[in-house]
Amino acid sequence: MIDAAYAVTMARYNRWQNSQLQGFLERQPAGELVLERGAFFGSILKTLSHLCWGDHIWLSRFDGGSAPPVGAAESVSYAGDLDAWVRLREELDARILTWARGLGDLSGDLTWYSGAAGREVSKPLAELIVHFFNHQTHHRGQVHAMLTATGSKAPVSDLFLMPE
Repeated sequence: MIDAAYAVTMARYNRWQNSQLQGFLERQPAGELVLERGAFFGSILKTLSHLCWGDHIWLSRFDGGSAPPVGAAESVSYAGDLDAWVRLREELDARILTWARGLGDLSGDLTWYSGAAGREVSKPLAELIVHFFNHQTHHRGQVHAMLTATGSKAPVSDLFLMPE
Protein backbone atom coordinates (compact mmCIF):
# COMPACT_ATOMS: atom_id res chain seq x y z
CA MET A 1 0.00 0.00 0.00
CA ILE A 2 2.41 2.71 1.24
CA ASP A 3 5.91 2.84 2.65
CA ALA A 4 7.77 4.98 5.17
CA ALA A 5 8.88 7.40 2.43
CA TYR A 6 5.21 8.24 1.79
CA ALA A 7 4.76 9.13 5.47
CA VAL A 8 7.83 11.37 5.42
CA THR A 9 6.61 13.16 2.29
CA MET A 10 3.17 13.68 3.80
CA ALA A 11 4.67 14.86 7.11
CA ARG A 12 6.70 17.44 5.20
CA TYR A 13 3.60 18.43 3.22
CA ASN A 14 1.59 18.81 6.44
CA ARG A 15 4.25 21.06 7.97
CA TRP A 16 4.48 23.17 4.81
CA GLN A 17 0.71 23.58 4.58
CA ASN A 18 0.39 24.59 8.23
CA SER A 19 3.29 27.02 7.94
CA GLN A 20 1.66 28.72 4.95
CA LEU A 21 -1.71 28.71 6.64
CA GLN A 22 -0.33 30.51 9.69
CA GLY A 23 0.49 33.60 7.64
CA PHE A 24 -3.01 33.76 6.17
CA LEU A 25 -4.59 33.31 9.60
CA GLU A 26 -2.46 36.03 11.18
CA ARG A 27 -3.67 38.53 8.55
CA GLN A 28 -7.35 37.93 9.29
CA PRO A 29 -9.28 40.77 10.97
CA ALA A 30 -10.32 40.27 14.59
CA GLY A 31 -13.29 37.96 14.85
CA GLU A 32 -12.94 36.21 11.48
CA LEU A 33 -11.36 33.07 12.93
CA VAL A 34 -14.16 32.51 15.46
CA LEU A 35 -17.10 33.52 13.25
CA GLU A 36 -19.58 30.65 12.91
CA ARG A 37 -19.66 29.77 9.20
CA GLY A 38 -21.92 26.73 9.02
CA ALA A 39 -18.96 24.38 8.57
CA PHE A 40 -19.00 20.99 10.28
CA PHE A 41 -17.07 22.36 13.26
CA GLY A 42 -18.44 25.89 12.87
CA SER A 43 -15.52 28.29 12.64
CA ILE A 44 -12.02 28.36 11.20
CA LEU A 45 -10.49 28.17 14.68
CA LYS A 46 -12.75 25.32 15.83
CA THR A 47 -11.87 23.34 12.70
CA LEU A 48 -8.15 23.95 13.19
CA SER A 49 -8.50 23.08 16.87
CA HIS A 50 -10.19 19.78 16.05
CA LEU A 51 -7.44 19.01 13.57
CA CYS A 52 -4.74 19.57 16.22
CA TRP A 53 -6.66 17.30 18.57
CA GLY A 54 -7.01 14.63 15.87
CA ASP A 55 -3.32 14.75 15.02
CA HIS A 56 -2.44 14.51 18.71
CA ILE A 57 -4.68 11.52 19.42
CA TRP A 58 -3.45 9.63 16.34
CA LEU A 59 0.18 10.38 17.16
CA SER A 60 -0.32 9.00 20.66
CA ARG A 61 -1.49 5.75 19.08
CA PHE A 62 1.32 5.69 16.54
CA ASP A 63 4.29 6.71 18.69
CA GLY A 64 3.10 5.87 22.20
CA GLY A 65 3.68 9.45 23.34
CA SER A 66 1.36 11.87 25.07
CA ALA A 67 -2.32 12.06 24.19
CA PRO A 68 -4.44 15.21 24.30
CA PRO A 69 -5.72 16.03 27.79
CA VAL A 70 -9.30 16.37 26.50
CA GLY A 71 -11.68 14.07 24.66
CA ALA A 72 -13.23 14.32 21.20
CA ALA A 73 -16.18 16.37 22.44
CA GLU A 74 -13.77 19.11 23.54
CA SER A 75 -11.65 18.94 20.38
CA VAL A 76 -13.09 22.21 19.03
CA SER A 77 -11.67 24.13 21.99
CA TYR A 78 -8.31 22.34 22.17
CA ALA A 79 -6.54 25.37 20.66
CA GLY A 80 -8.30 28.25 22.37
CA ASP A 81 -6.91 31.01 20.17
CA LEU A 82 -4.52 31.58 17.29
CA ASP A 83 -1.44 31.76 19.52
CA ALA A 84 -2.33 28.41 21.11
CA TRP A 85 -2.90 26.92 17.65
CA VAL A 86 0.51 28.13 16.45
CA ARG A 87 2.24 26.57 19.48
CA LEU A 88 0.35 23.29 19.15
CA ARG A 89 0.94 23.11 15.41
CA GLU A 90 4.67 23.65 15.74
CA GLU A 91 4.93 20.94 18.41
CA LEU A 92 2.72 18.50 16.56
CA ASP A 93 4.31 19.07 13.16
CA ALA A 94 7.78 18.46 14.59
CA ARG A 95 6.53 15.31 16.33
CA ILE A 96 4.84 14.06 13.15
CA LEU A 97 8.03 14.52 11.12
CA THR A 98 10.17 12.79 13.76
CA TRP A 99 7.71 9.90 13.94
CA ALA A 100 7.55 9.56 10.14
CA ARG A 101 11.34 9.59 9.79
CA GLY A 102 11.56 6.75 12.32
CA LEU A 103 9.10 4.47 10.56
CA GLY A 104 10.24 1.16 9.18
CA ASP A 105 8.03 -1.75 8.20
CA LEU A 106 4.39 -0.66 7.98
CA SER A 107 2.92 -4.15 7.78
CA GLY A 108 0.79 -5.41 10.61
CA ASP A 109 -2.10 -3.98 12.54
CA LEU A 110 -2.47 -1.26 15.14
CA THR A 111 -4.86 -1.96 17.99
CA TRP A 112 -6.31 0.79 20.20
CA TYR A 113 -9.40 1.67 22.16
CA SER A 114 -11.59 3.93 20.01
CA GLY A 115 -13.77 6.35 21.91
CA ALA A 116 -15.71 7.00 18.70
CA ALA A 117 -16.48 3.30 18.24
CA GLY A 118 -16.73 2.60 21.98
CA ARG A 119 -14.55 -0.50 21.68
CA GLU A 120 -11.11 -1.84 20.87
CA VAL A 121 -10.30 -1.64 17.16
CA SER A 122 -7.59 -3.26 15.04
CA LYS A 123 -6.75 -2.01 11.56
CA PRO A 124 -3.75 -2.23 9.22
CA LEU A 125 -1.12 0.35 10.23
CA ALA A 126 -0.54 1.49 6.64
CA GLU A 127 -4.27 2.17 6.19
CA LEU A 128 -4.36 4.21 9.41
CA ILE A 129 -1.38 6.29 8.32
CA VAL A 130 -3.20 7.11 5.06
CA HIS A 131 -6.27 8.03 7.11
CA PHE A 132 -4.17 10.27 9.37
CA PHE A 133 -2.85 12.35 6.47
CA ASN A 134 -6.21 12.36 4.63
CA HIS A 135 -7.90 13.68 7.79
CA GLN A 136 -5.46 16.61 7.81
CA THR A 137 -6.05 17.39 4.14
CA HIS A 138 -9.82 17.13 4.53
CA HIS A 139 -10.01 19.65 7.36
CA ARG A 140 -7.43 22.01 5.84
CA GLY A 141 -9.66 21.96 2.75
CA GLN A 142 -12.56 23.14 4.89
CA VAL A 143 -10.38 25.92 6.31
CA HIS A 144 -9.31 26.82 2.77
CA ALA A 145 -12.95 27.23 1.77
CA MET A 146 -13.72 29.32 4.86
CA LEU A 147 -10.69 31.56 4.24
CA THR A 148 -11.78 32.05 0.64
CA ALA A 149 -15.23 33.04 1.92
CA THR A 150 -13.59 35.84 3.96
CA GLY A 151 -12.21 37.28 0.72
CA SER A 152 -8.71 36.08 1.57
CA LYS A 153 -6.53 34.08 -0.71
CA ALA A 154 -5.60 30.71 0.70
CA PRO A 155 -2.30 28.81 0.63
CA VAL A 156 -1.04 26.93 -2.40
CA SER A 157 -1.84 23.29 -1.74
CA ASP A 158 -0.41 21.45 -4.75
CA LEU A 159 1.92 18.74 -3.49
CA PHE A 160 4.23 19.05 -6.50
CA LEU A 161 4.91 22.68 -5.54
CA MET A 162 6.18 21.77 -2.07
CA PRO A 163 9.69 23.15 -1.58
CA GLU A 164 12.46 20.59 -1.31
